[in-house]
Amino acid sequence: MPGAESTTYLVRHAKAGSREHWTAPDRERPLTEPGRLQAKALVELIGRGVRSIRSSPYQRCVETVTPLADALGLRVEEEDGLAEGAGPAWALTELATVGGTVLCTHGDVMAEAVIRLAEDGVPLEGGMHWAKAATWAFDIAGGRIVAGRYLLPPG
Repeated sequence: MPGAESTTYLVRHAKAGSREHWTAPDRERPLTEPGRLQAKALVELIGRGVRSIRSSPYQRCVETVTPLADALGLRVEEEDGLAEGAGPAWALTELATVGGTVLCTHGDVMAEAVIRLAEDGVPLEGGMHWAKAATWAFDIAGGRIVAGRYLLPPG
């Protein structure tokens, strides 16, 4: 977008194993093989201009952004504000104030954040979607989110 100072990304974790069939703590539920392929594909989808990567501490989120972090020589920083059930406030603040950041979260946090932005009148291209491994790219100007684009999940 013309006038945008930077872009930040909100990523929903890639495909993980079935919640119903997982017997260990949900935080430890890993990606499936298709999910690992989606995670690797994020490197090409996002790849440039990223200076930091933050993730929900849930294993499936950390695994989603690890290939991108490895490719860029960055560390994945775990943030409770991106955890399932955390609500959108932390993510929205980070998205608007820290350009060049990738935030990986869960479907509930992503949906609540996108809905809040739409309610606030931010132009959003691509409809109201938050599929697994989907990404929202947000343009930042003047310390606020001025536009967003939905990027289809890789693979």
